[in-house]
Amino acid sequence: MAKLFGFKIEKEDDQSKGVVSPVPQSNEDSSDYYVSSGFYGQYVDIDGVFKSEFELIKRYREMALHPEVDSAIEDIINEAIVSDQNDSPVQIDLENLPASAKLKELIRDEFKKVKEVIGFDKKCHEILRNWYIDGRIYYHKVIDVEKPEEGLKEVRYIDPLKIKLVRKLKTDPTLRGAIKQINANNPADVETPEIEEYYQYDPSATQSKNALGAIGQTPFSTKQRPVKIAPDAITFCHSGLVDRNKQTILSYLHKSIKALNQLRMIEDSLVIYRLSRAPERRIFYIDVGNLPKLKAEQYLKEVMNRYRNKLVYDASTGEIRDDRKHMSMLEDFWLPRREGGRGTEITTLPGGQNLGELSDIEYFQKKLYRSLGVPESRIAGSGEGFNLGRSSEILRDEIKFTKFVGRMRKRFSHLFNDLLKTQLILKNIVTPEDWDVLSDHIQYDFVYDNHFAELKETELLNERLGVVAAVDPYVGKYFSLDYVRRHILKQKDEEIIEIDKQMAKEIKDGKLADPMEVQQLQMGVHPEQMPGGAMNPDPNMGQMPQDPEMDGSATEAPEMPQGGEI
Repeated sequence: MAKLFGFKIEKEDDQSKGVVSPVPQSNEDSSDYYVSSGFYGQYVDIDGVFKSEFELIKRYREMALHPEVDSAIEDIINEAIVSDQNDSPVQIDLENLPASAKLKELIRDEFKKVKEVIGFDKKCHEILRNWYIDGRIYYHKVIDVEKPEEGLKEVRYIDPLKIKLVRKLKTDPTLRGAIKQINANNPADVETPEIEEYYQYDPSATQSKNALGAIGQTPFSTKQRPVKIAPDAITFCHSGLVDRNKQTILSYLHKSIKALNQLRMIEDSLVIYRLSRAPERRIFYIDVGNLPKLKAEQYLKEVMNRYRNKLVYDASTGEIRDDRKHMSMLEDFWLPRREGGRGTEITTLPGGQNLGELSDIEYFQKKLYRSLGVPESRIAGSGEGFNLGRSSEILRDEIKFTKFVGRMRKRFSHLFNDLLKTQLILKNIVTPEDWDVLSDHIQYDFVYDNHFAELKETELLNERLGVVAAVDPYVGKYFSLDYVRRHILKQKDEEIIEIDKQMAKEIKDGKLADPMEVQQLQMGVHPEQMPGGAMNPDPNMGQMPQDPEMDGSATEAPEMPQGGEI
């Protein structure tokens, strides 16, 4: 483990040597500094349930198998990733990138290759689901070391249970990240400890310690040694949810652990209660007379064996068999009664009441969905359903859900950002220093299939068109046409230019009417009646028409009506 596996991307130090700070760089992924050996960072939860990140991830995966949680996860993934037959689920957006058109085209081509290498268009649902459940995802970037300029050759998925980011102090381990004062007279003259950062990969971390080995696992005797991998050779993307107290990355499912446990317990208790209280049971009072205690008990057992149900239904085989040893909590009560009583008597006990109420189950189901961020109206079997009316009628939960999906997409885009960075730098398209400037302006556009978003855009357009209709009489007096298009219709410069080109072409092709002809029709003049028209040719074409009541010497043109051409 003395040598790092993989590759490193070197860049010049952009921080001036004269700029010092006693505060180390922010630890975004919440990895602690490990000095002692050990693969996983150990921590103790408040209730002592989880002892390591290893067990925490396993707990998340077990939660995902629960039907309610699985349904909520599917709703979230389906909203975040829209699989279209003719379109990619995600595209790169370079509109705000300050670069030439040639560079933008190169970046778009490399992003397509990155998606092909990772197989995102085909496996987008599985990739996002694994990232959502585990709270993190790892990929190993495979390149040709002899020809790094060819870029990424392959990207391999790594189980989060087998890899861990480690930051180790290169200097005195006793410092534990403390700063060292170099000059006592100058408080700013300090030296932060140098930290070695690498990924530790243990392929046998999840294997059983059984000497024989489990199915599909390597025996413990052949356990492989951990491998140190360079940070640049690994693509790491986490959920962004970090427990700073325990220095642990959390999944989106973490806040639902308690709600899921409560739902499970209330469901199990409901089943037990209904099995024990639902059937009607009987009380047999058996008259034993003056028999001694032992003989009375023997007589009672004989009566029980005589009258009790001996037939038992076996649910596993579907058979009905005679089993007198079968004991059940649904059995009847047999009580002896001495002489002087009312003799043998049979009394029926009523079954449990209010067995059909599910209000407590529904409450904990809604609580589970709220903890997962999914609207309660999306619970299977809910009577409310999804409203496809006006956007003002859409529930507030749907708005919150839409924003949550947008934030989750933004966080997941770090995966593309890291892969694209490696690809562009290896192919010498950009330098590491250039990437630090360009990366802030690169966005990723996901295909959106949210009904609320469509309804919202449609209603906003209707509202804007209504304002335009109200403002139209004042265009040319208080408002300009450009102001209406930019500030009311919210059209951008590129959209205005493109729309004008399309309108000119459609007018030329005859698909749209000429605005001048439409204006003349509104003024009460038919185009065919105009001078030079097809039905009424006029020799004085191009001259203003004269009033017939005036003599021919009059040359005064008629007054133009108000509201004419601007």
